[in-house]
Amino acid sequence: MTSRPSTADLRRRLAHVRWIAGGAGAGKSTVTRALAERHDVLVYDGDRAELGYVHRCDPQRQPYLWALLRTPREARWASRTAEEIFHAMPSLHGETFGFVLDDLLALPADRPVLVDDFRTLPREVAPLLTRPEHAVFLLPAPGFRARALGARFADPARARANWGDGDHAVALARRLARDRLWDEEVRRQAGELGLPVLPVDGSRSVADLAADLAAMFRLDQIT
Repeated sequence: MTSRPSTADLRRRLAHVRWIAGGAGAGKSTVTRALAERHDVLVYDGDRAELGYVHRCDPQRQPYLWALLRTPREARWASRTAEEIFHAMPSLHGETFGFVLDDLLALPADRPVLVDDFRTLPREVAPLLTRPEHAVFLLPAPGFRARALGARFADPARARANWGDGDHAVALARRLARDRLWDEEVRRQAGELGLPVLPVDGSRSVADLAADLAAMFRLDQIT
């Protein structure tokens, strides 16, 4: 395994990167797509990239991820409380951020890169920012998230792909409870580090949110 650059070097090499993280169901991918349609940017899709983490997972360096990958889908949600699921999240223990960094360093640096990644925590990205406004954490209102995830997993095939053949209603309830705990952790860290948090409740259009983020990220000024 090769050594990763120093924090100062990472900050310099990733100065063109902007981060859109936060809670599930907040519309991160939707607003990222809107930004990509209006600006000459690359998009790093954390959900797609996660498939590649599987092959790079090491039981010593990523024990939580290693254990999760070897747990049947039904057991991941049915046999544990939301608190247990939350505390077992690989990203809570910093196990996935290294994969993100390696992937970003391998991308071209000739234009902005937008990172759309649920797993990124404020404490991980803060040391790499040249300005606090280069990262934003979207946190959905509970009702907004419940509607978003309810619609997402209304498709039985999609629900089964995530939760196996167990009780999908129970799995969804535990997912929502786990995500509330994740939001609390993101909000706490962002507050301590002075990083922007953007509440999302559906009252603003995607176009308006994208315009605000484009200005915050200074996308038109990156060379």
